[in-house]
Amino acid sequence: MIADRPGPPDPTKADSVADFVHSLARLKQWAGEPSLSRLRSLGGQTAASDGAMVDALPKSTTSHVLRQTDRLPRWDFVRAFVTACLRSCDFPAELIPGELERWRAARTALAEPVTPPDERMPPEDVAGPPAAETPATVAAAGPAGNATAQARTADRLSSDHTLELLSRRVVREEDRARKGLLGGYNIAPVSFGLYADSIHRDDAPGEVADDLRSIGRLFTGLRPQRLLVVGSSGSGKTVLAIELVLQLLEPFVAADGRPGQPQMVPVRLNATRWTLGRPFEPWLAEQLVQDFGLAAKDALRLVRDRRVLPVVDGLDELDPEPSMGPPRRAIGLLTELNRYSDLSGRRPGAVVVTCRADRHAELREAGVELDNAARIHLRNLTTEQISTYLHARWPDRHPCERHRDDIHAALSGPAGKAVHSALATPWRLLLTATAAEAGADPVELLRVDPRADPREGAAAIGRRLLEAYVPAATGLTPRAAHSTPYQPAQVRSWLVHLAAHLRWQAARTAEEDRPPPGLTAIDIVPHLLWPIGGRRLVQALHCLCCVLFSVIAMLVFWTGSAVDSPGDLRDGLDPEELLTLALMAGWVGIATGLSLSPWPAAAGGRTNVPRGRRVTGGLLGALAGLPVGVLGGLAGLILTGERIFGPVFAVAAGGTGGLALGAVIGVTAAGRRGAERMTVSEAVRAEPVILLGFGLCGALTGLAPLRLAHAGPLPLAVGVTGAFVLAFALGVVFKIATGGWSKDAELAHPREALHRNPTIGLAFGLTGGVAAFLVFVMNQDVVESLVCALIGGVTFGLAFGAIAWTRAMIGLAVAATRGLLPFRLWDFLDWACEARLLRVTGATYQFRHRELQDFLTPSESAGNSTGRESSRYGGTPSETRSHRCTPG
Repeated sequence: MIADRPGPPDPTKADSVADFVHSLARLKQWAGEPSLSRLRSLGGQTAASDGAMVDALPKSTTSHVLRQTDRLPRWDFVRAFVTACLRSCDFPAELIPGELERWRAARTALAEPVTPPDERMPPEDVAGPPAAETPATVAAAGPAGNATAQARTADRLSSDHTLELLSRRVVREEDRARKGLLGGYNIAPVSFGLYADSIHRDDAPGEVADDLRSIGRLFTGLRPQRLLVVGSSGSGKTVLAIELVLQLLEPFVAADGRPGQPQMVPVRLNATRWTLGRPFEPWLAEQLVQDFGLAAKDALRLVRDRRVLPVVDGLDELDPEPSMGPPRRAIGLLTELNRYSDLSGRRPGAVVVTCRADRHAELREAGVELDNAARIHLRNLTTEQISTYLHARWPDRHPCERHRDDIHAALSGPAGKAVHSALATPWRLLLTATAAEAGADPVELLRVDPRADPREGAAAIGRRLLEAYVPAATGLTPRAAHSTPYQPAQVRSWLVHLAAHLRWQAARTAEEDRPPPGLTAIDIVPHLLWPIGGRRLVQALHCLCCVLFSVIAMLVFWTGSAVDSPGDLRDGLDPEELLTLALMAGWVGIATGLSLSPWPAAAGGRTNVPRGRRVTGGLLGALAGLPVGVLGGLAGLILTGERIFGPVFAVAAGGTGGLALGAVIGVTAAGRRGAERMTVSEAVRAEPVILLGFGLCGALTGLAPLRLAHAGPLPLAVGVTGAFVLAFALGVVFKIATGGWSKDAELAHPREALHRNPTIGLAFGLTGGVAAFLVFVMNQDVVESLVCALIGGVTFGLAFGAIAWTRAMIGLAVAATRGLLPFRLWDFLDWACEARLLRVTGATYQFRHRELQDFLTPSESAGNSTGRESSRYGGTPSETRSHRCTPG
């Protein structure tokens, strides 16, 4: 290189993406306009996804990127291109790393703040060979002529609608969770220290004190981006995790509240939902599907491309307390997280984990850590922080000003060490403030013998605070004016039964390889509460109801079709009668089998579709169903040989049926443009037995007119098979229609899926009832046909479309009759959230704090309660006790 030659172009002066791309073009000119072939040879090779070595700078890719001034090139391309240009003009090799760092800094300034780990290159890797770390890199590294594919990949990464959808739903969920925890926007100050023995950010050489406002800034500065949050019970770990998620997404929320395009979306996950032995990545994708309604293929893609930052909350809650040995489930999850890498596979993947301090100590003793992670420890509140919080909550001349002074006096009194230890977390401070605002005397709550051990004194204060919390919350949150107020004893009793059920759920989860979503130690899911009424009793009653519904449906169909009479059966069964009874018996058997399902699922899309869109969907569905119905009527006319109805009836009945069925499907399936829907294969795999039941009902419906027409064996076989296939397809359409999410869906309320379940059943019944009515009216008068169709449709829907709702209603009715839960459970759960006894997390309820749940959980030695509980849940007392003591 000539000594007086000017230096290479300065990329840091680029104010826009176009300027940055022009800087790359100027660098190529400065280097003497090397040919694309020379750049390809100097750019080296990189490994493709299949392990093959390919060029890092294909000619077509380089030409395309330099012309595309509206897209910021990926860092791997920039690194390879700059290195090749500098090498082309014999730039000193020892200066190349510095130049690359300038280009990296310039690109980072133009890129979005949150970038995946693969773009945050540590200094020692800056001058290394280009690596294929993203799908865009793989596409760019392909053979010549792949520019179009590379452009499509770049477009997908820069404008990912699924990523925007996930961002919006995460923001809404975390905002709701934050308000549920805090009851507003204020919280006691939470501070933390970053330990010097862990990997840390460059500007934090030792232990550093920070607060909630800086957690996002701290995390984005970590190399690698792996963080372990440790703190005592009630110290604010979940609040800190929520704040981290919201702070990382805040830069992408525009003025209209819609997120932009972050490179990586943080998603808070409940650790208790992970099961031992489950690979982490499929489980993470499954949580995105269950909690945020993503399509399975989109969730897998985001996880595979490392567009999701997992924030795993509650590692300490995986294993039972007290510990019966090493925490096996926590160790298993940490092992999976330690295998979780970034997209290159050469560095640890970005992840955040929260864990209680005593559980973390057990894990360290077992020799298990979150590898390569920075570790922060949440600090206890100081006396000054407690005073500041109380003064902000109860300023001068506030009715509780006297209570504030009493608490200050207790903190500075002879037993101040025990009092401070009891109030040193935001959760305990909240308990104290709530009790005082409800009229409790802080002097009595914080009373402790100065001569007692401070730890024992703090424990005694903690028990009194927890004991006072339910009455205080009940008194501070009266019900609506026209409702009877809840009594503290009632509320405590119902919460105790819910806590006992959660303990049973934890034991049940440990026994099942794939427990249903929500069957955890902390999640209160409405359609999973039925075992409280008595597992075996409720299952038996449900089975009896479903048998009754299905038998009524078949008897009504048999009566309405009027093909056979009781006298015909006494003369023996001919093949057609035998086929009819076989189809009816098969349908009853399927309904009975469904009623014996251990965990009926209440699933389905949770849409927020305007009424106008519903009407439009119904009209479009009716228009689409009209020709299909007419074709079906004409096919029946041909198969029956015009012996029971003519062309006019065939067209009119077929058209009417098509209009009705199409309208029902259209109203059910209505959604905004771009709504995610299940595929046909996903729908078939989801509920094959129910779809088989649909097919049998269709075959039975098609068999009746063929028998009335005395059709021959071939028309009979063709008609029954065609009706089976059509009804099976109709069931698939219903599953797809009710299984999708709207793009503009609000996050679901925990009981929304259960409330939708009977609605889906009603839609099922309407479709079956319309088809049955068209069959009945061939051989009966209109009124009788209508009555039979309505009764058969309702019972059909309850037996086939509302299984979870029927099981839940039976279980809750039994539980309420036995005084275990209130009759209006949904009102109580919502009120408990308002009273800050429970909170809504995603599609589940949870106790306001795990310490409150544990406090209300009946003890193992609670007299006869163990025997009663085991009897309700279908096990002997010894079996139930062993389940409770079994480690996860």
